[in-house]
Amino acid sequence: MGALEFVLALVAITLTAITVWIILLKKSRNKAAEPVNGALNMGELTAMATSLNERIDVLESILDAEVPDWREQDEQHS
Repeated sequence: MGALEFVLALVAITLTAITVWIILLKKSRNKAAEPVNGALNMGELTAMATSLNERIDVLESILDAEVPDWREQDEQHS
């Protein structure tokens, strides 16, 4: 009976591990499917885009002052 008890214990442990694994997998998939609570709305995205656009303009003006022909150099390398 020792072998039978060993097999039954092994089956019980395996089934428990598989059950826990399936439950955790479903929880992680459900969590991934939920929308992010801190999702940005359209107004925040517009403000962020405007801010980034202003930063790009500032960087381009600095480059224009420091390296006047940087745009032509970039076009030649493309």
